[in-house]
Amino acid sequence: MDDIFTQEMIVPSIIVFLVTLGISGFIFFMIEKARDKKGLSKLKNAELEANKMIDEARKTAEAERKERVILAKEEIQKERAELDKEIRERRAETQKQEKRLLQKEETLDRKIDNMEKKEIQLAERVKELDNEREELDTFKQKQIEQLEKIAGLSREDAKQYLLSILQESLIHESAVMIKDMEAKAKDEANKKAKEIITYAVQKCAADHTSETTVSVVSLPSDDMKGRIIGREGRNIKTLETLTGIDLIIDDTPEAVIISGFDPIRREVARIALEKLVTDGRIHPGRIEEMVEKAKVELENIIKEEGERASMETGVIGLHPDLIKLIGKLKYRTSYGQNVLNHSIEVSQLAGIMAEELGFDSKLAKRAGLLHDIGKSIDHEIEGTHVEIGVDILKKYKENDIVINAVQAHHGDVEPQTMEAVLIQAADAISASRPGARRETLETYIKRLEKLEEIADSFDGVDKSFAIQAGREIRIIVKPENVTDDAMIVMARDIAKRIEDEMEYPGQIKVNVVRETRAIEYAK
Repeated sequence: MDDIFTQEMIVPSIIVFLVTLGISGFIFFMIEKARDKKGLSKLKNAELEANKMIDEARKTAEAERKERVILAKEEIQKERAELDKEIRERRAETQKQEKRLLQKEETLDRKIDNMEKKEIQLAERVKELDNEREELDTFKQKQIEQLEKIAGLSREDAKQYLLSILQESLIHESAVMIKDMEAKAKDEANKKAKEIITYAVQKCAADHTSETTVSVVSLPSDDMKGRIIGREGRNIKTLETLTGIDLIIDDTPEAVIISGFDPIRREVARIALEKLVTDGRIHPGRIEEMVEKAKVELENIIKEEGERASMETGVIGLHPDLIKLIGKLKYRTSYGQNVLNHSIEVSQLAGIMAEELGFDSKLAKRAGLLHDIGKSIDHEIEGTHVEIGVDILKKYKENDIVINAVQAHHGDVEPQTMEAVLIQAADAISASRPGARRETLETYIKRLEKLEEIADSFDGVDKSFAIQAGREIRIIVKPENVTDDAMIVMARDIAKRIEDEMEYPGQIKVNVVRETRAIEYAK
């Protein structure tokens, strides 16, 4: 406030000074002018006029100064009043807050006192409850002892009895639940699955011919047999040594049989022998030349077959080495079934089913074509065709989904995608078609024996019979040992064991039979 007042005092003084300075300048100007004109009278008048103006200016400045001082004092007084009012209001608010704080402190003190009282009461109550619990435990123990005397059973015996009842109840409930769930699942899934599989099989219908381990080369005449044998058998020995096969020349008219378990070697021998027969010049040097030509020709055939399979299934982007390995499958059989034709069929079946179910049909086709790739070289290196195939696909950086499908198609690992499950189904469908595969008598008998062995290993089984060429196992259980509910659980357990321990095409029906007979004789 003092600064404002000082400013108000300085401003009029400055105005007076400026007015005085102006008037003085004017007077000086007039004096000079009067001197120039030599007018002394005018000079006196000017001086009088200047003095008059100076007096008026002084009076005006003094009046303004007094007025501004009064206004400044009024403003200071007004601001002081407002400041006093604000101070009073803040002081009142502070007093109110102090009062509220005091009230809260009193409330908290009362609550603390109440809490302490409640804690004391709770401690006393807990002590009372502990005493009551001890009394109840003592009373309970006496009641248990009394009940054991009345029932004639100890606590452990009663517990075992209740557990046995509970176990029977659980077996019954689980059997009912399994039966209901299986019925619902079959009702919902069987129709759709049959439609999809039937549609896929219908679109991929193909003829099957069992492959053999021999090839037959036709001859223009029986005289050619002597030329093939050569002097002291040198021609036939050279051919067998270079190709690693057996050449059978018997009484079969105008034909030579080439025998060997390696289809590629057998094919090289067939091509070379046909070229030799056509050429007519048969001697060790010519045989060696024709065998080399046959190997080159077979390499081209293998490449063409791989490319054909790739184009036929619509699988593109395969590494050239993989295409060659696929072509080699043309000369590989499994239970008499050509593996290349089988792979193409699995690829097409899996692709159709994947498309019908809304999955990735391209990946399914790719996995189907490559699922048996290990069989192309499994006779050259150790390991199962699944392990070899997985290693090959990893080497050429195939898709992880394709690798999992190949690894899981015989159940070696769990399938991680639906495409892998479809490869399992397509592989089983292709292998189980009538006439697709042939099975040796020894393998067939072992499979039937294994089925009966699994069934007989379960408690309560009286007899078991593998029927329908091993596609059904009929099990007769002892009715006094196996209940109707336990029979359902047993059928499921046997089916699971068969899935885990055996390899078989298609599916095997587990038929559990429980029969109760009452026999009496009339005398």
